[in-house]
Amino acid sequence: MRIISVNLNGIRSAASKGFYEWLKLQNADIVCLQELKAQAADMTEEMLNPDGYHGYFHYAEKKGYSGVGIYCRQKPLQVIAGLGITEFDAEGRYLCADFEDFSAVSVYLPSGSSGDERQAVKFKFMEAFLPHLKELRASGREIVICGDWNIAHREIDLKNWRGNRKNSGFLPEERAWLTELFDKAGFVDVFRAIHPELEAYTWWSNRGQAWAKNVGWRIDYQIATPDLAQRAKAASIYKDQRFSDHAPLIIDYKSA
Repeated sequence: MRIISVNLNGIRSAASKGFYEWLKLQNADIVCLQELKAQAADMTEEMLNPDGYHGYFHYAEKKGYSGVGIYCRQKPLQVIAGLGITEFDAEGRYLCADFEDFSAVSVYLPSGSSGDERQAVKFKFMEAFLPHLKELRASGREIVICGDWNIAHREIDLKNWRGNRKNSGFLPEERAWLTELFDKAGFVDVFRAIHPELEAYTWWSNRGQAWAKNVGWRIDYQIATPDLAQRAKAASIYKDQRFSDHAPLIIDYKSA
């Protein structure tokens, strides 16, 4: 089972850069998308239902903003859009597809980098999201939560960690929140479980020469329940083509 998570930074932009041609070659079972920056009326048939996939989406109300999606080869038993919290659901940040033996979630956490107001929204989302994640864990189902979490967990997860200790995405409170998710709630950072010491990034600023110099952040994750995480056999970050300022995170899991 191959699962891909990718922040597209605009589904129309990514499509114009060859994303769908690349997707056809991936043989993925589930693809979790973030930052669609589109509404239903903007979507082409290829974006809605690429060959061999069922597509599901949670759009933001604001045009050209946020939004998440899931492509899956197998039709889910049910799809849940939103967390039931109006403030966040209006921004299109959460989509869950339930299958017979597990659930896949596409999530896009708010960014706090634009200032204190948005950082406060991010903290509020995190505060509401953690109990939900703990409920998912307590359900006994196997779950993988894919997406752009907008947090680098450890120093190994961003190039310039010393200069970013007071910046959104690497604040002590954000990092502690992820630690609680892993150490207390019992979820697993699947990429890090496979590559404990690998310096690898999934996002690069468009400023300066960040991409060329590989000055990046690892803020895109597949976070799974322990049994599902143990089935992961390979994890990679695809950088041969650029569809976005993020790179696709690809993880292959053994079948149950």
